[in-house]
Amino acid sequence: MITTTERVFQIFKELNQIPRPSHHEERVADYLCKFAERLHLSYKRDAENCVVISKPASPGHEKAEPIVLLNHMDMVCVGMSDPLNTPIDAYVENGWMKARGTSLGADNGIGLSMALAVLESNDIVHGPLEVITTTNEEDGMSGASGLRKDFLGGRKVINLDSEDYDTITTGAAGACLQFHRIPLKHKPAPDGCWYRIRFEGGLGGHSGVDINKGRCSAVKATWTALAAIRRECSFAVASINTGEANASIASSAEIIICTSKDLSEYMKQQEEEINKWLYEKYSDSDPGMHCTIVRCDSQKMVINSEAIDALMTCLEQIPQGVVKMSDSMKDTVETSNNVGRVLTEGECIFVSTHTRSFIDRDMEALSRNIANVFESCGAKSETVMSAPAWQENQQSAFLQLTSDTFFDVLGWRPRMVAMHFVLEAGFFVEHYPGIQIASIGPRIVEPHSTSERVELSTIEDIWRVLIELLKRLS
Repeated sequence: MITTTERVFQIFKELNQIPRPSHHEERVADYLCKFAERLHLSYKRDAENCVVISKPASPGHEKAEPIVLLNHMDMVCVGMSDPLNTPIDAYVENGWMKARGTSLGADNGIGLSMALAVLESNDIVHGPLEVITTTNEEDGMSGASGLRKDFLGGRKVINLDSEDYDTITTGAAGACLQFHRIPLKHKPAPDGCWYRIRFEGGLGGHSGVDINKGRCSAVKATWTALAAIRRECSFAVASINTGEANASIASSAEIIICTSKDLSEYMKQQEEEINKWLYEKYSDSDPGMHCTIVRCDSQKMVINSEAIDALMTCLEQIPQGVVKMSDSMKDTVETSNNVGRVLTEGECIFVSTHTRSFIDRDMEALSRNIANVFESCGAKSETVMSAPAWQENQQSAFLQLTSDTFFDVLGWRPRMVAMHFVLEAGFFVEHYPGIQIASIGPRIVEPHSTSERVELSTIEDIWRVLIELLKRLS
C-alpha cells in the first residue's frame, strides 16, 4: 500500500517530467486541471494560467473556515540548455534528493506535490480547501499580481513555498526586477587574435537567500577581468553571455574578445592572476569557480565600443550584493541588489537587476537610482515586477496555532522570521483584505542552482505538521 508521503514523491516525479520555466507553465496548468477532473473537484483557471482547485470539507467539518494552500508552478531552470524540453533527472543520495546537472525544482514542486496529495487523500481531516497554484513567481510574479478579487475565497493561507524547515516565515522582502537594454551596433570584426574568456564552477544560488554568503557572481568576475585586461590593451567584444536566471547569482560567464595583436602569453598570465584572485577571495564560498582564457575561432561581427563602455560604466556604478544589513532584525539583509544576467541580445546588451528590501521606499529609491545609471548611459530600463514587502503579526492566533502544531508534532518550536526573498504574500495581502499567511516547508538547500537539494526527512516532518494543522483548523 502506498503511503501518502510516497504519493507526494510520485506526484513530484510527475511534475518533474513537465518542463515548467517561468512564462511557460501551460502544460503544468493542464496537468493541474486534469488532476482536479480526475478527482471530480471544481477548479478555475485564469488568463495567466493560475489554477485554484476547491475541495469540500471532510464530513462534519463543513462549517469550518476555508483554508488556502498556496504554491507556484514555475521553477528556475538552471543547467538546462533547452528548458522547454528538459525533464528533471532526480535521484536520492544520503537522505537528500538532488538532480543530475540541473536545478531540482523542489522550489516549489515539493510544496505543490504536498498540496495535491492533500486533495487526493480521503484520510485527512480538513475544512473547505482551496489549493491555488500561481504562475511566473520566479520571474515577475505576474500570476499573483493579476489575480481577480473573486478568484479566492479563503482568508487563512498556508504557503508551502518555504525553504527553511525550522522556521515559520512571517515576512518577506519586497522586490523590484528590472530589465535594462543598452543599444548596440554591430560592425565588421577587425583583423586580430580571438580569445574566449570563461568563468565556470560557481555555486550561484538564490539572489535573495544567498546574497550575504559572499559568493562569487560571474558578472562581477567578468567585469573585473575585462577591467584588468583593458588597462593593458584595447579589445573588441563579439558576444557576452553571463548568468543563468534573473533570480540567481550568476555562476558562469562567457565573453569572446578580439585583440589587435597576439597576446597569448599575456592572456595566460591574466588567467593565472584571475584564478589566484578567485582562490584568495572565494575559495571558501566558491571552491570550484575558475577562469579559462583560450584562443578561439574568429567572429564576423563585433559590438561598437560605445556600448561596451556604457556596460562597463554601469556595472562599476551600480551596487551588487548586500547594500544594507537590518538594524532591527539580527543577521538579516535589509536591502540588496543582484545582477542576474548580462548578454548580447539582438540590437542591445541585456542586463537584469533584482533589487530587494524590507523597506519598500528604500527598494523603490535604489531601483530608481539603478535605472538612472543605465539611462544616463543611453539604456532603456523597464520595471518587470515590483512586489511589496510583507509582514505578519507574529502574535496572531493563526501563527501561534501553527507554532503550537510544530511543537506538538515534532517536539520543538520553530523560529518566526522574515526572509530576504520575495514571496507572493504581499500581492495576496493587497488583493484580499484580512488575509493571514503562514509560510512553512521542508529544508531546501541551494535553490536556483544545480546544487539544489531537499532533505527527505524534513518533507515527512512538514507533511505531518500540515495534516495536523489542517485538522486543528477544521
